[in-house]
Amino acid sequence: MTSGSSVGISTMRPCCRIFCNYKSPSLFGFSPTNFGDSAITGMLSRSGHPKSTHRYRYNTCDTQIVGYINVIKPNRRDFSISGSNWRLARDFSTSVCINVGSFRPRVVSLIPHVASDFRNQSTSVDSHAHDTSFEKIYIQSGLNVKPLVIETIETDQGVLEEVSEETCGESNVNLDHLKDLSENKVQRKVSEVEKEAWKLLRDAVVTYCGNPVGTVAANDSADKQPLNYDQVFIRDFVPSALAFLLNGEGEIVKNFLLHTLQLQSWEKTVDCYSPGQGLMPASFKVRTVPLDGNNEAFEEVLDPDFGESAIGRVAPVDSGLWWIILLRAYGKLTGDYTLQERVDVQTGIRLILKLCLTDGFDMFPSLLVTDGSCMIDRRMGIHGHPLEIQALFYSALRCSREMLIVNDATKSLVAAVSNRLSALCFHMREYYWVDMKKINEIYRYKTEEYSTDAVNKFNIYPEQIPSWLVDWISEDGGYFIGNVQPAHMDFRFFTLGNLWAIVSSLGTTSQNQGILNLIEAKWDDIVAQMPLKICYPALESEEWRIITGCDPKNTPWSYHNGGSWPTLLWQFTLACMKMGRPDLAQKAVDSAGKRLSLDKWPEYYDTRNGRFIGKQSRLMQTWTIAGFLTSKMLLENPEKASLLFWEEDFELLQNCVCMLSKTGRRKCSRFASRSQFLV
Repeated sequence: MTSGSSVGISTMRPCCRIFCNYKSPSLFGFSPTNFGDSAITGMLSRSGHPKSTHRYRYNTCDTQIVGYINVIKPNRRDFSISGSNWRLARDFSTSVCINVGSFRPRVVSLIPHVASDFRNQSTSVDSHAHDTSFEKIYIQSGLNVKPLVIETIETDQGVLEEVSEETCGESNVNLDHLKDLSENKVQRKVSEVEKEAWKLLRDAVVTYCGNPVGTVAANDSADKQPLNYDQVFIRDFVPSALAFLLNGEGEIVKNFLLHTLQLQSWEKTVDCYSPGQGLMPASFKVRTVPLDGNNEAFEEVLDPDFGESAIGRVAPVDSGLWWIILLRAYGKLTGDYTLQERVDVQTGIRLILKLCLTDGFDMFPSLLVTDGSCMIDRRMGIHGHPLEIQALFYSALRCSREMLIVNDATKSLVAAVSNRLSALCFHMREYYWVDMKKINEIYRYKTEEYSTDAVNKFNIYPEQIPSWLVDWISEDGGYFIGNVQPAHMDFRFFTLGNLWAIVSSLGTTSQNQGILNLIEAKWDDIVAQMPLKICYPALESEEWRIITGCDPKNTPWSYHNGGSWPTLLWQFTLACMKMGRPDLAQKAVDSAGKRLSLDKWPEYYDTRNGRFIGKQSRLMQTWTIAGFLTSKMLLENPEKASLLFWEEDFELLQNCVCMLSKTGRRKCSRFASRSQFLV
């Protein structure tokens, strides 16, 4: 066998292990010469494997799975959704699933531990300290890891025999006890509704080469036209991931994070134009395709959608932000910080940040996006600088600031993140916040001011204040409005953005309290009979016709136009727990719990009060199920909930980008502002 070859097939029983030698040091994404014996010993010893006793590991299964090789039966469905019997393998840096037809199966196991141990055990990226071209760590179409251990196993009965101490036998998940792989699973009593929810959540799990990698958006067997609801969406999986993490199950989340990271480096093109390399897909689907034109051999592949198939062809700006937020949550809830310290993961974070922090023509620290680039993925007049994107952007920046390893290659990026956080925090608190006092101030604005000391910096005309707002806003409440642009303020209340402003401390303590005060005072409008409205109020009549383009799905009080979305429940719960108001969250959870199971877990509800199941709502919607479960567990585990939100960072408030400037041409807007900037 020549150096660099990958597969050897043995007919000897029971097992043949072949170690291959690779000549190319770039196989790992770095040069081995950068690591001395002491460095490698340190990496191995940190995981409890001293250099002298470290052994390569082999995964076996008593199903037809070894490592990441899955023998697929000919009648297996194209899209694999597991039921209650699924099990997790430990690593998946390289994945190939081979179907060898109806004859006796021969299973080839590619175990990438020799390569991946360098990444799994490494706690720094010091070897890249002087490499400013961090994008080179990536190769097209996946992680830069090749298997160095090849194992061939063949049995007459088609059942794989044990070849190592580490096995992954059949899981036989018992929903009554919520058993799974993790030894640290939380033991807790559950109601019948929760048992049903857990069963539905597990039935929605998607497997790739035998390993769970996410959950489908909806899993309604009666739905004959699933469209893209049979795919794994990054934003949709977040509540599912938190439910699994809070239940002590971390492997499915780790698999999801790493597989979507592989997809980040894929080439994506729409009409001969390719967006930035750091773009994360909106979703992906597992497909089974013939292997090299062989109709008897098949392989599973991940088919991502970066927006080229989406309605309106809009890039999912929020996907990368949610990915970073989930990465931090994984480390906080599992205590496994080695994942975020891996070279490839650090590179993924940096690519996303590079895409978000790229210089442009914008004068504001907020992200400029097109309509439909987040959860509201249809035309709803949120183009520009929508609150939801800014709140998630701020959260992702705070996550990145915690997780980025600081060295010569990243110190400038870390500084840029800190500066952007400081500027964005001030911008949002000063210009997006409205309460009775601020509205009265806008009502008295002078217009056409030409000065660096102008009060009405965005030239907002007082006539823009909608009539419904004057009587609607409570005396002790307030909120962050939906959008601020030159001569335009969108005064609609967008729930997700305001909840994440609380969770991430984008708002001051006083502002955060004001948001919950407003929700409590306007409970019948924002929560009503099914929590929670995605926005309030709905666009109606001529306004609906002009802004939505007469969208038949976004009719008034339906879908994204004032519809009620139960998945927002977990974010509301987290915000309430941060502010010491679990009673509000419990009230909303109890209200939702009375209907969700009876209504078959709809995606959204219609009408002003949320009384009807949405006219186009999918049933068995996974993030509705997961949002309910996550809310219940957050309320029962306040100490874990505290790991998922941020407190005020006073260091950020002291950082002002203007201090870095050598010119005194303009005054800092923080001091020029006439409004009080609350801390």
